[in-house]
Amino acid sequence: MYRSRLGNDLSSVTLDYVSSINDDLDIALYDIIGSQAHVLMLYETKIITKNDAKKILLSLENLKNTKLTVNSDAEDIHELIETLVIKNAGMASGGKMHTARSRNDQVALDIRLKIRDDLNILCNCILDLSEEMIRVGKKHQKTIVPLYTHLQQAQIGLFSHYLIAYADVLLRDFERLYATFEHVNQNPLGAGPVGGTSLPIDRNNTTTLLGFDGIVENSLDATSSRDVVAEYVSMIAILMTNLSKISEDFVLWSTSEFSFIDLADEFTSPSSVMPQKKNPDILELTRGKTAEVIGHLTAILTTIKGLASGYGRDLQQVKPAIWSTSKTAISALLILKSVISTMHVKEKQMKKTSASSYLVALDIAENLVKEGVPFRLSHKITGNLVHIAYASKKPLNKLTIKEVTQSTNNTNVKPDLVQKIIQTTTIQSSLKERKSLGSSGYEEQKRMLNTRMNKINSCRTQILKRQHDLTSAFDNLSVKVGNIVK
Repeated sequence: MYRSRLGNDLSSVTLDYVSSINDDLDIALYDIIGSQAHVLMLYETKIITKNDAKKILLSLENLKNTKLTVNSDAEDIHELIETLVIKNAGMASGGKMHTARSRNDQVALDIRLKIRDDLNILCNCILDLSEEMIRVGKKHQKTIVPLYTHLQQAQIGLFSHYLIAYADVLLRDFERLYATFEHVNQNPLGAGPVGGTSLPIDRNNTTTLLGFDGIVENSLDATSSRDVVAEYVSMIAILMTNLSKISEDFVLWSTSEFSFIDLADEFTSPSSVMPQKKNPDILELTRGKTAEVIGHLTAILTTIKGLASGYGRDLQQVKPAIWSTSKTAISALLILKSVISTMHVKEKQMKKTSASSYLVALDIAENLVKEGVPFRLSHKITGNLVHIAYASKKPLNKLTIKEVTQSTNNTNVKPDLVQKIIQTTTIQSSLKERKSLGSSGYEEQKRMLNTRMNKINSCRTQILKRQHDLTSAFDNLSVKVGNIVK
C-alpha cells in the first residue's frame, strides 16, 4: 500500500529484509488506541465526518479482539492495521484514517505508549523486590555475616544490612525510572513526517485523550529524536547491572566453599552428567542477560549517533531492542524476588565463618582509640596482634600476655590494657557498639528497615496515582469512542 508511487511491490526477500511486522506485534494495541485518538481528533476538528469516524472507530474497536497475523505483505503493523481498517470500513471512510499523520509520528507515539506502560510495570516490580528484601531483612536483623572488600573478609555485618543495601540501590533505580517517565510521557502525534501539516489539527486534543503530560512541540524533534529511548534503556542497563551484582553474590554464597545460602530447586538445575550438581542457572542467566541489555543500549546509541536530522529507517532497528530490554528486566525482577523469598539462609555457617576470622580487628583498634591511643598506633598494634595470631593459628582472644606484649613493643601502650580489650571484644559486642548512622550495628537495623518500608509505601502511592491518571484518560477515550460507534 505504501509503495504505490514506486509502481512495483517488493520481492519476498526484500520484504522480509525491510519488514518489522514481527517486532511490531508488541505495539499493535498501542497503534490501535493511538489511531482511535487521532480519528476522534479529526472528527472533533471537523476534518472528517461523524459517519467516517464511526466506521473507522468501529473497525479499530473490532481489531482489538482480533489476533493479528504476521503472515502479511505489510511492511509494518501500521500498514497492516490501516489495510484492515480500509478493508472493513471501505476506502471512502477507512482511507481517511491516516489524514494529517505520518508513519514517523505514528511509530514515535506507539513507542512512547509502550515504554510508558513498561515503566509503570518496572517501577512496581522494583518496589515488590525491594519490599521482599526488607521483609526478609526483618527476619535476619541478628543474622551475622561477614562483609567483604576485595572479596576478602572485612568487617562483621548482618544479613539485614546486606539486604537493606540492595533495597537502597533498587530504590535509586526506581527514582531514575520514575523520572524517565516524565520525559517519555510527551505526545509526538501530529508532528507529521518531520515538518507538521497544513490541516487544522488539534495536538492538545490527542494529548489529553492519550493521557500525556505535554507535547513534543517541535515536529522535527518529535519524529526523529530517540533520546528518551536511549535514556530508558540506559536506566534499565543500570538496573540490570545491580541485579547482576546481587546474582553474583548469591552464586558465590551458594557454593560449597561459602555455603551461606541454599537456593530453591526451582531456581537451579542439575548437571547432565554429574548427579550431585545443583547449578544456579537462573542467577547466571541474569548476569548473561545483563550483558545483552548493555548490548541493546550500545546498539541504540550507535544507531542514533550516526543519523542526520530527520527520520531515518535505521530507527526501525531500535524497536526490538526496546521490547527485549523491557521483557528481560521485568522477568529478572520477578524471578529475583522469588529467589530471595524461597532461599534458605544458613545462619550457623555464616556465623561460623565470621567467628573463625579476624573481623573484630578494627573494633579492637577503635577500642584502643577510646582509651586515648592514636588510631595509627592502634592500627599498628592490632595488625601485629593479627600477624601473631595467624602465625600461631589461634583466635585473637586466645593470645597470651607474652604474645600481646610483642605487639606493643616500642610503644607506651600497656599490654594488660590490650589483652583486656581483645578478651572483651567479640562479634556481638562489635555489632552492639557500632552505632554510626547507616552502620551494620544492631541498633541501626530496625530504624533503616522501617525507613525503607515507609519509602516503598510512599513510592507505591506515587505509582498508583500515575496509573490512575492513565486509566482515567483511556476510560474517557473509550467512552468517546463508544458514543460515536453506538
